[in-house]
Order: sequence, then structure tokens, then C-alpha cells
Amino acid sequence: MKHLSIADWTIIAAYLLAIIGLGVWFGKDQRNTRDYFLGSKNIPWWGIGLSIVAAETSALTIIGVPAIAYGTNLMFIQMIIGYVIARIILAIVMVPHYFKGEIYSPYQLFANAFGAPARQTAGGFFLISETLAAGVRVYVACIPIQLMLGIKVFPAIVLFVALSLIYTYIGGVKAVIWTDAVQFMLFLAGGLFAIFYIPTLIDGGLNTVLSEARAAGKLEWFNGKFSLGAPFNVWMGVIGGTVMVMSSHGAEQLIVQRVLACRNVADGRKALALSAVVIFPLFLIFLITGAMLWVFYQHHQFAVALPENRPGIKGNDFIFPIFMLTEVPHCLKGFLIVAILSAAMSSVSSALTSLASVSTMDFVKHLLGSERNEEFFLRFSKWSTVFWAVALIFVAYLSREVAFVLNAAFSLRGLTSGALLGGLLLAVFWRKGPAGPVVIGMLVSLTVMLLIQVLPKLDWTHDWWMRVFRSEIFWPWYTLIGTVVTLAVAFSVRALVRPKLAPTAAPETVDI
Repeated sequence: MKHLSIADWTIIAAYLLAIIGLGVWFGKDQRNTRDYFLGSKNIPWWGIGLSIVAAETSALTIIGVPAIAYGTNLMFIQMIIGYVIARIILAIVMVPHYFKGEIYSPYQLFANAFGAPARQTAGGFFLISETLAAGVRVYVACIPIQLMLGIKVFPAIVLFVALSLIYTYIGGVKAVIWTDAVQFMLFLAGGLFAIFYIPTLIDGGLNTVLSEARAAGKLEWFNGKFSLGAPFNVWMGVIGGTVMVMSSHGAEQLIVQRVLACRNVADGRKALALSAVVIFPLFLIFLITGAMLWVFYQHHQFAVALPENRPGIKGNDFIFPIFMLTEVPHCLKGFLIVAILSAAMSSVSSALTSLASVSTMDFVKHLLGSERNEEFFLRFSKWSTVFWAVALIFVAYLSREVAFVLNAAFSLRGLTSGALLGGLLLAVFWRKGPAGPVVIGMLVSLTVMLLIQVLPKLDWTHDWWMRVFRSEIFWPWYTLIGTVVTLAVAFSVRALVRPKLAPTAAPETVDI
């Protein structure tokens, strides 16, 4: 590609080979599922803390967050307030429950309280939502990546899933955590470079950049007006963002798996605390980058025309990649592209290991545990990693072809996150009982969230919705609504059926 030199390609190739080599190195001592999914519980907490941030920071985040500030302002930073609060709550309240016995996913807590049906409902919710969400992240991230690398979108999808699969398949969660830690440092360095480099390209330097950004409202970050719809406000961050991250970091295997790999409660708490310290400045760096890019392009023309909006990605999402390609010197350009690639591969490998863990430990090993030996389950774990890689490619391909699949998949995590958090709160704080009320609560929550997303978009219900609610409900509120519905329905069902219930066997207690 004309924008990349041999030196840039050399840097990109060296990075890809080094990451794969790191995964192979950590794969040499995988003897059982404990090694493969928990990293033998001998990974230092600081590595896990950096991995937590890398797992939740996809390539779409690295390109999309600057695009938010470019198009609006810094108000998204209010969401990160909740991201920090949620980690503190989880570290204090939830982490001790993860270390009562050796568990492999939060869904084993559902089994301990309510039996296998609750566990498999929660695990199934995660498998479906994460497959769709991760597949879409792969597709959307590959759109600007193919622009940078000069290849078509579908080969880019296969390339990044396959490269991530290699080290995930061989090294398991230990390889994923250590490559995540390296990749985090790379995209953090990329963001820091951008905010120091952009002012050097503008007459007047940093003072001019900040004054022009401030005059245009690009540095506004606080909105105290409560609303259910856009734009971002502090209530969305403090309330909605907190509940949302309590689900993503407390009830979804993608992040919880890393906490479970810690040696003990103290290390789990320190890992979450480190991620809380890091996440705020990380997002602030990329938001400031977006504001600086707006100033830069008030003084310069785009060297590459902005592509048109597509389902799931807007033209502004290409601004940071275009800047990298056209305005950054060679060699440095290669390192910045590596920062994007590292975020893309981190999100893929994190999805693969979490999906493989739930499918193996919450479904297959639960059903066949007494009939098969550990060698079988380790072998199954690796093949399930391959299966989920193929599934991600398939979902990414559907996202490329069918806009409806793309839109549905983007919203699905918000549809299920409240059900998972509500179910987990019941599993931890409610007394043991039958699975029915919890399962019904989760299913009703999913239905309500589907209606919240669909009704404002249908022609025959749009006007009614706007009269009643005045706006579409913005995604930061989804998890809170879903959690409240799950809890309310579960309590109601249990109260209604309790007099009719005959004594039941105690729910299963899982410690595998």
C-alpha cells in the first residue's frame, strides 16, 4: 500500500510474530483445564489488571473513542466515572465469592444456589451474546484495519481471528493475559504519542490546539441534566455506567475469567483496583486525541476522503486511522498501526478463551465430568477454541452482508447484561431455592430489553413511544433496567409459587 513503507511492514510483521511466539512460549506447560483456563493461578495480579483493561478495550474503542470527541466533546468521560466505581464495588463485594472453592466461571455460583438450569441459562446467555458481540467487533475493527493494510475486509477478518487463535489455542488464558498486558502497553503508547505529536503539526502548538478546541466546545466534559436519552450525562455515568460495568466485570466471563486466575482474594482485588486506576486516564487520552484531531483538520484537508457511514461504523471512525496513515512519519506509522492491531487481537483472544471456558466447564464437563479424564477435557478445550474462532468469522461475515444481523448483535450485550447481573445478585445474596424464578426473571428481562430496543424503531409504535418516553432510551441505561426487571420478576414469581412448592433437593454445589 502506498502509505506504508518497507520499515512499517517490517514493524507490523515483527509484532505479529512476537505475539505468536509469546503465546507459544506460555503454551509449553498446559497439562489440564486448570492450566488452560486459570493459568495455574500463578499469574501476578498486575499482569491480570492490565489484561482486564486490554480485554475491554477493542480496536473499535481505540478508533471510536477519538471519533466521539471529534464529533461532539469529552462528555463520554462521565461514563468512566461509573467504570471506576463499579470496580471498587466488585473488589469489595464480589471477589470473595469467586474464591469460595475453585470455580471457572461466575455461572458456577448460579449452580451452587439454584441448580444446573440456572447455570446453563446464564452460560447460554453469555455464549450467544459474546459470540455475536465479539464477531461484530471483529468485523467493525477490520473495516479501518483493511484501509490501513490495503486488504479486503473478509481476508482481514480471517487473518486476525486466525492469528489470535494460534496463541490462544496453544497457551490458553496465560498466553492471553500476558499478550494482553503487552498489547495494552502498545495502544497506551500509541495514544500518548498522538496527543504529544498532533500539536507539533499546528502553528502555535499546544496552546493553539487547546484554545481552538475550547472555543468550539470540544473540551466540555460535564452534563448534569438527567435524561434517559442522549447525550451523555453524569447520571448515566454514575448510575448507568456503574451497573453496566458491574455486569461486564462481575457477571460476564470475558472479564471474570481473569479475576479467577488470580492466586487469592487479595490479588483479585488488587487486579481490579489497578484496572480502575488505569481505565480513566486511558479513555481520557483517546478522547483528547479526538478533540485534537478536530483542531488539526480545521487547518488541514483530509489526504484520504472519509468513507460513508456504514451499519455499525460512522465516517468519523476512520479519522484516527486516516491520520495515522497520512500524517505520521514512517516507522512511527508502523508502531501506531501495531497499536490498533494489538487492541483488535486482544479482543479476539479474550473472547475465544472465555467462550471456550464456559462451553467446556459449564456445559461439557458438568455433564460428562465423571465419565472422561482430564486429558479429554483439555483436548476438548482446545478444539472448542477453534470452534468459537470459526463462529466469530461466521458472525463477522454475516455482519458484512446483512445489516440487520450487525445491528442486532451490537445491541445484544445490552439485552443480556441486566439479566446476567440480576441473576448473579440473586445467586450470591438470595437464599438457595429452585431455578424457576431466576430463569423466568432472566427471560422476562431479555424480552423487555428487546421491546425497549425495537418499539422506538417500528413505524406503528414510534409515535406512541416518543409521546410516552420522549426519546429512545440510551444504551448506558440498558443494564440497570434489565437488572431491575430480573430482580422484580424473580421475587414476584417466587412469592407466588412458594406456597405450592414441594420440598426440593438441594441445589448442586460445584467445586471443580
